[in-house]
Amino acid sequence: MRYKLLLKTLIAFTFASVPLHAGAQSIAVPKWLAPHVGYSDGQIAPVVLERARALHQTKTRQGKVSNPCYFAMDATRPSAAPSGAASKRFYVICEGQKSFRATSSGYGNGRKIPGANFSNGRQCARHFSNAEGSNLTSGGSYVTSEVRRSYKGYYTENGQTKPFVRPFLAFDGEGENKNARQRFIGGHQATFLRTQCLLKRPGSKYANDDGFVRFGRLVDYTSGRSNGCTTFSASSADLVMRLAEDNPTTLYIYPESKDIKAVARAVSGGRSLASAGLYWNPTCLANIGTPQFWPKRKLEPVIKRWRKSLTPGPRRDLPICQ
Repeated sequence: MRYKLLLKTLIAFTFASVPLHAGAQSIAVPKWLAPHVGYSDGQIAPVVLERARALHQTKTRQGKVSNPCYFAMDATRPSAAPSGAASKRFYVICEGQKSFRATSSGYGNGRKIPGANFSNGRQCARHFSNAEGSNLTSGGSYVTSEVRRSYKGYYTENGQTKPFVRPFLAFDGEGENKNARQRFIGGHQATFLRTQCLLKRPGSKYANDDGFVRFGRLVDYTSGRSNGCTTFSASSADLVMRLAEDNPTTLYIYPESKDIKAVARAVSGGRSLASAGLYWNPTCLANIGTPQFWPKRKLEPVIKRWRKSLTPGPRRDLPICQ
């Protein structure tokens, strides 16, 4: 008996991976990565890591990606941790370098329109969808594509007036997310420029025919809500762009529609998620009650009717900056 126990111990230490419980399943991960797996802020839930690793390994075997790093996101986590700091729910994992980084990220804010209310609160996401115009997050498998840079306007920082050009990392989705391109889904810095006036800059390549550029102030919405894209802090956005530009990799976003529906059934039936082998961040589950996935076949007709009912407002010309 002692010999068998010793043999099992030696075998366990020989292999470079350890099992971790993920709902009703166990997954094996490299030993260096194991401390980063869990449910605390800054850790990645086992099921999220399991699917993100499987996606990356599959695409690598298929020759679709060669990037040794990959991304994952857990959209069931809250926007803010108990300390008040931005909650970490986006993950950059480079197994070859034994590197793991957890950072904040935004989720889709949704909409409240006649015929449907699928808006999300600031702390937790309840609604998810792959419908065009929904402004919602859709979980599942993605592969990163090109980086596009778009000029937003001028702003002043440390006494210098300069253009704000924001990189956008496009995502190509699979399955329910095949319409990611049509939805303009991707990743970018959680900053937009709130235009205030027109600034005279005749020498700027961004100037209009009269020599003016848009001028405003930058608004940071790190870890908040987005129009369905994955948004990052400025430093994290720089890292993501550096890793993925001209070197595609995978992104797995949790939860998928199947997860949302399974959790909703368990909650409605009064069953615990653990007994059903399911996962949702408990803080957000208590906040939202029952999650909901809106399939595009159901939601897109509602959005199209709403858009057709809109009438264009009066044109507002920007004032000249003083």
